[in-house]
Amino acid sequence: MRRISILALLAAISLPLAADAPAAKPVFARDNLVAWCIVPFDAAKRGPRERAEMLARLGLSRVAYDWRDGNVPDWDEELRQYKAHKIELTAFWAPTRHAEILELLKRHNVRAQLWIDHNPKGDTDAERLANSVDHFAPLAALAKTADCTVGLYNHGGWFGQPRHLVAIVEQLKARGHANVGIVYNLHHAHDHLADFAANLKLMKPHLLCLNLNGMKKAGPKILPIGQGDDDLALIRTIRDSGYAGPLGILDHREELDAEQSLSQNLDGLKRLLDKLGDTEALRSYNGSPAPR
Repeated sequence: MRRISILALLAAISLPLAADAPAAKPVFARDNLVAWCIVPFDAAKRGPRERAEMLARLGLSRVAYDWRDGNVPDWDEELRQYKAHKIELTAFWAPTRHAEILELLKRHNVRAQLWIDHNPKGDTDAERLANSVDHFAPLAALAKTADCTVGLYNHGGWFGQPRHLVAIVEQLKARGHANVGIVYNLHHAHDHLADFAANLKLMKPHLLCLNLNGMKKAGPKILPIGQGDDDLALIRTIRDSGYAGPLGILDHREELDAEQSLSQNLDGLKRLLDKLGDTEALRSYNGSPAPR
């Protein structure tokens, strides 16, 4: 009897030897973008429903919620509108009212990142590091009760230095607080541009979100993506780093309607992706061509 090999038999019945691995989603895909700074900085002063409708029109399905005290009564409605419009609450700005925010998230069965900055006390690096770890440890424990994470948010100063953020997170994780990481904002990182690739590599294992911005070495702090000096190089560095987490695009310009500001960022990002030849990411923008 002629012997038939296993490989030949499998080929004959057209069974694959192994399932194809799913392709990784491009980091700059539209559904990986998170709208940020669109509440107190919106010249149109939208309410929860109008804001959710605006995000849906732009094809943005993720949001990081920032607020002021006047917005607190609308928190429940904000989350209801996000759910109604199929928008994920990725993060919640949480400088204060931590327990109240977590109760809100539990009420709506939402898990999110809490973005928190800090101005540590101390005269030396060691003192500031210890103060920061002691400050965030109970916040991480509290966030864990709602299955949420704590994002250390760079807002300038000692605390905003990448190496300090990493040191704080590493010490917190060594204490057993695994639900902590870093939220890094380019618009608070102008002094770090020369070392951006090295800083990104350092932070990447702990990076929860990277917020984008047009970056000039001098001039306005906040610009649309693509209007900076070396934005293409920054975008290329992010792509080549292998970072795969969410990317924030922000309004943060009080003179503009948030929809206009977010649209400028989307258009600028599409132009950069076109120059970069990232056709896979561009396909996620509903097939619309990059603005010229």
